[in-house]
Amino acid sequence: MHSVSAFVSPASELSRPAVSPRGVKAAREFEATLIASLLESMEKTFATVPGEDQLAGADDYNYMGTHALADGIAARGGFGIAKLLTPHLSPTRK
Repeated sequence: MHSVSAFVSPASELSRPAVSPRGVKAAREFEATLIASLLESMEKTFATVPGEDQLAGADDYNYMGTHALADGIAARGGFGIAKLLTPHLSPTRK
């Protein structure tokens, strides 16, 4: 005799509507923002030498470099936050 569970698909196998490319992009950008926040705080903590003057415009270059690094990390999977969020995003409606 077959059990009922043999005929019921697990939740992970149920078909979900496809997430729009905009949703995937939004999840990735969200993760990049979180990563950038973490990197900025780490950069401020570890990158300065006490008593050393900072060059003019260094903050702008540090900001751009930190965000470029965060975008690159997120684009390659990052910490997996975007991957966790994407299945829970609703598909776009026309």
